[in-house]
Amino acid sequence: MASSYLSKSKHMIMQSLKSKKVLMSIIMRHTSFVTNSQFCRPFHIQNYADSSVALSRSFGSIYCERRLHTATSVSNKSSTEAPSRQELDFPGGKVKFTPKLIFTSSSNNERTRCYRVLDEDGQLLIDSDSLNITKELAVNMYTNMVTLQVMDTIFYEAQRQGRISFYLTTIGEEAINIASAAALNINDFIFPQYREPGVLLWRGFSLQEFANQVFGNKYDYGKGRQMPIHYGSKKLNYITVASTVATQIPHAVGAAYSMKMDKQYSCTVTYFGDGGSSTGDFHAALNFAAVMEAPVIFFCRNNGWAISTPINDQLRSDGIVVRGKAYGVPSIRVDGNDALAVYSAVNDARKMAIEQQTPVLIEALTYRAGHHSTSDDSTKYRPVDEIEWWRADQNPVTRFRKWIETKGWWSDETESEHRSNIRKQLSQAIQAAERVEKPPVADMFNDVYDVPPKNLSEQEALLRKTIKKHIHEYQSDVPM
Repeated sequence: MASSYLSKSKHMIMQSLKSKKVLMSIIMRHTSFVTNSQFCRPFHIQNYADSSVALSRSFGSIYCERRLHTATSVSNKSSTEAPSRQELDFPGGKVKFTPKLIFTSSSNNERTRCYRVLDEDGQLLIDSDSLNITKELAVNMYTNMVTLQVMDTIFYEAQRQGRISFYLTTIGEEAINIASAAALNINDFIFPQYREPGVLLWRGFSLQEFANQVFGNKYDYGKGRQMPIHYGSKKLNYITVASTVATQIPHAVGAAYSMKMDKQYSCTVTYFGDGGSSTGDFHAALNFAAVMEAPVIFFCRNNGWAISTPINDQLRSDGIVVRGKAYGVPSIRVDGNDALAVYSAVNDARKMAIEQQTPVLIEALTYRAGHHSTSDDSTKYRPVDEIEWWRADQNPVTRFRKWIETKGWWSDETESEHRSNIRKQLSQAIQAAERVEKPPVADMFNDVYDVPPKNLSEQEALLRKTIKKHIHEYQSDVPM
């Protein structure tokens, strides 16, 4: 048996050696063909075993690669060889080669310019006819900016009086709120952060509805389960506010992609601050929107501060606008304190998003002239004179008023009358909201499950028992 096994092994080895000898003979006969050809091709060998053909093709491929590599160093010896490639046909587009070792610059010496229409004195820098702003639209924009300003002042004071638990103003950012909203359509869905109540105001959210929400009474659409300023309106396509930073950005992209699939003539708009642009949600959403060509407007309020963190401590790039280019998204930087510039930019961005099916990034340079919220004292980390300069010299409401006054569309008398009327309406709304009872205890547990699970029912029973035991610790206007 052992002798037979050795005989077979010897026979197989000899056959293998003969096969290799034949193969090498064929390769030698084809050497001149390979050397003189412009392009290497795998050898085609017939009448041999399949394994020999596969081996020859594989070897031929390797040999060709080595020949092409060698040819680059002796290109002057043969005029028939192909010239070196000038560009790489890479997936996503052709890329040109260069022998120069150059890194992209990290310098911000030449910063992206900022689009502006009105200067600080309310004087137009372009032809007003190109803006297509009617008297009715301009006056409506201004009155809403003033209303937002007065509302912020009175609700802020109400919090300081202990009548509501929390509030957050939009002082210095009124143009961003109202002008952007004016350029949109009611069918466009809004995914706000928490400093865009003016968008809701423009869409028809009443002062009473605002008051009901901040006081959390039974007419609050959130049934008292959200903190004050977490507005939301299904009727007005305004998604409920969440304080978690930037989580609304990918939601807006998903909704925009849904609109695209349904072929709707509308888009989504998501607002966020410069701090929100430092999150992973922002980058993932921007890239997804670019790749899927979702009709969404990314609106960044770059007000220089993420609560107490200055913009210089957040990033080293030229703000937020350059990030759009990195992801292949059309982008623009706008003067956020110029209502006409904001309106014009958003108006064009909406057309681009819908008609070209593309995301658009807008970076609005502005300043948070108020504290971050009623829980913050910004004078602890910002110079007071800096705050006052922005409040006075760069005030977006004052700038827009100067323009409509030069057009003869506004006067001191109209201003006084409007502000007085808004203060009166707000006073009445607050008094009415305070008198309305709170939502019933059951509203803390419903609207989530069709059939409440056992653990949720147990929690409700425990809460009712606790309230009954310590009734003097709870407000009397909370229905059991």
